[in-house]
Amino acid sequence: MPFDAIGLYIHLPWCVQKCPYCDFNSHALKQELPEHDYVKAIISDLEFEAVRLKERTIRSIFFGGGTPSLFSGQAIANILDATNKHYNLANDIEITLEANPGTAEAHHFHAYHAAGVNRLSLGLQSLDDSMLERLGRIHTALESRQAYEMARSAGFDNINLDLMFGLPGQDIEQGMNDLEAGLSLNPEHLSWYQLTLEPNTQFAAQPPDMPDDDICYELQMKGIERLSSLNYARYEVSAYAKPGLECRHNMNYWRFGDYLGIGAGAHSKITHHLPARTARYKHPGDYMRTAGTPDVYQQNIAIASEELLFEYLLNRLRLVDGFLLQDMQSSIGITPQEFRKVATKPLSQGLLSLDETTCRTTDKGFRYLNEILLAFLPAKIT
Repeated sequence: MPFDAIGLYIHLPWCVQKCPYCDFNSHALKQELPEHDYVKAIISDLEFEAVRLKERTIRSIFFGGGTPSLFSGQAIANILDATNKHYNLANDIEITLEANPGTAEAHHFHAYHAAGVNRLSLGLQSLDDSMLERLGRIHTALESRQAYEMARSAGFDNINLDLMFGLPGQDIEQGMNDLEAGLSLNPEHLSWYQLTLEPNTQFAAQPPDMPDDDICYELQMKGIERLSSLNYARYEVSAYAKPGLECRHNMNYWRFGDYLGIGAGAHSKITHHLPARTARYKHPGDYMRTAGTPDVYQQNIAIASEELLFEYLLNRLRLVDGFLLQDMQSSIGITPQEFRKVATKPLSQGLLSLDETTCRTTDKGFRYLNEILLAFLPAKIT
């Protein structure tokens, strides 16, 4: 994105029920969705932030959750209208909304498209009913296919599918069959990623029988080969797209761009002299109470200069194309010479590739990305 451009993330935190593997800020809906009050808070928050960001241009908007498709088309339209009123929007803006098949209704999809959403992300996770049951999902494979057809009939010509591999009890054949089922729908983009047991989730407390690392690696390699044969380019650790259809919003994150997060628990990174991170209150009630005021921030901290390299690499090393050393210097002030000194270990281990202009994560490095990042923790480079 251009320097003055930012992404806008809007968090809609409710789900029908909490999935056992999910560590996102999501809340099971125990009563009627407070759509009116929450949208009012979102719009108030947008107006509040517009004062300091009036010179920036929004290139992408992403409605995440939770399950954004629990909200009506009119709610999404009201939020987008308010954004258009208070911010500069790019003419070719990408607007993504996450939807789950369990909440898919054709009139919602038509309304989202009419409101201005031009990219839909369907959280299928699997197209195998036995796997969906193990994951605690509330939709079926048939409902996933129906949701996809609904999206197409509503006018969406840019659709992402979320699929996972390395599922409980899954072998290589089952994993490849699941991937083939997703590919048979012919989406423009695929987020295909390995299930991990995140702390503070039900799966972490009561781990299911998971396939071992060798099975997951072999499955991933077979999958990457298959995706490539169908012209899906891997451009990030777990993101694959047809030519020119990479997710612009996520690319901004991975390129260490600025973004504004609105909604319960949403995070922002905005650069003035140094990048600063903010986080809004996670609980929807606390968020609605404070939205539109300076009290909305639960955290508001500048990124210390000694942390900038780690923060930069945390994002940039996820990209298959890596980054230009000159871009790193202009973004965070680290010269190529300084970088080479602190990158000695991952370079010697074959986890990074470095030439005169560019640094990339190697194929081996993508398996050990956390190991690479350990070399750049602030305590190790001060």
